[in-house]
Amino acid sequence: MKMMVFTGFPGFIATRLMESCARKGWGLAAIVLPSEMEKAQKQAFIIEEKTGCGAIRLLPGDITVEGLALSSEDRCWLESQQLIFWHLAAIYDLAVPENIAKKVNVLGTQNVNSLVKTLDGLERYMYFSTAYVAGTREGLLLEDELIRPKAFKNHYEETKFEAERLVQQLKPQVPTTIIRPGIVRGHSTSGETSKFDGPYFFLNMIDRMKHFPVIPYIGRTQSTINVVPVDYILEASVYLSVLEKAESATVHLTDPNPHPVEEVYRAMVHEMTGKYPKGRIPKKLAAFSMRAPVIRKYLGVEAETLDYMDWPAQFDTQSAQSLLEGSGIRPADFLETIPAMVAFYNEHKEDQKYHVTIA
Repeated sequence: MKMMVFTGFPGFIATRLMESCARKGWGLAAIVLPSEMEKAQKQAFIIEEKTGCGAIRLLPGDITVEGLALSSEDRCWLESQQLIFWHLAAIYDLAVPENIAKKVNVLGTQNVNSLVKTLDGLERYMYFSTAYVAGTREGLLLEDELIRPKAFKNHYEETKFEAERLVQQLKPQVPTTIIRPGIVRGHSTSGETSKFDGPYFFLNMIDRMKHFPVIPYIGRTQSTINVVPVDYILEASVYLSVLEKAESATVHLTDPNPHPVEEVYRAMVHEMTGKYPKGRIPKKLAAFSMRAPVIRKYLGVEAETLDYMDWPAQFDTQSAQSLLEGSGIRPADFLETIPAMVAFYNEHKEDQKYHVTIA
């Protein structure tokens, strides 16, 4: 039986990837932080019940420790398997402090790399990076480029760049596929997500402002925003993990036809309130006001979100589209699926477990 081993479980994407793999009849295992083990056991049971798969093996470990803090028994078990190793564990918060981002995203990836090099039965190393390793670079961003920009917008971007650089260096030794997702949102049909971050910060802000006489645009921009539904990430990643041609590839799992930021914002405001935005607040004024924690927390928006509203860059997807050709896998249109996104948000917005802590 093909074995899929994950880091990042019981996180949102890793959990759903494991469920997708279970439905294909593949074996499942995950390296789990001891502090997350109780939650992981519950999620593993849910996957087992929903899919009828065999028992999911949970290995206590920590990617920030050399050897991943695995027991000798679990290490021997890994070394005996024919497996595909999925590395998703990372800090994804745009406001993450530098020391934490470096420890988890860079050191953690270095330790995972060291482990996979020792696995004789490794068929593929699936590494989850981000399209935003590009930092502040502008224009058309290619999949086969990893160029250090003049600056990064936050520590998340910089540490994911450094981590991907380490994985790129591994390609001559290990069969590797690097996945660079865009901004990931909930399921295109059900709207389901595990937390309200990324584009959901806009929904938080609109929800807080919906009783205002008008809801203004923020700044003025011609830029697009690249948001993809989680179901596209799942289907494409699982397909690529066993596609021979995807070995050594780096792919942008981004929207090949992204919409302008203002068009998305307008659609969100209308879906949330029944009216359209009017007037504008200068971006500099919005950024200045967001320096105040009380404003950020009231609006439910991380200040770093503003950096993506007028970034003039586009992601090339030629490699991804070529590899996925004939599979029927493509992202649903963002504007068409905003109603499902908003419906799920409205249903769960009072549940604090979905909301991230605003720094």
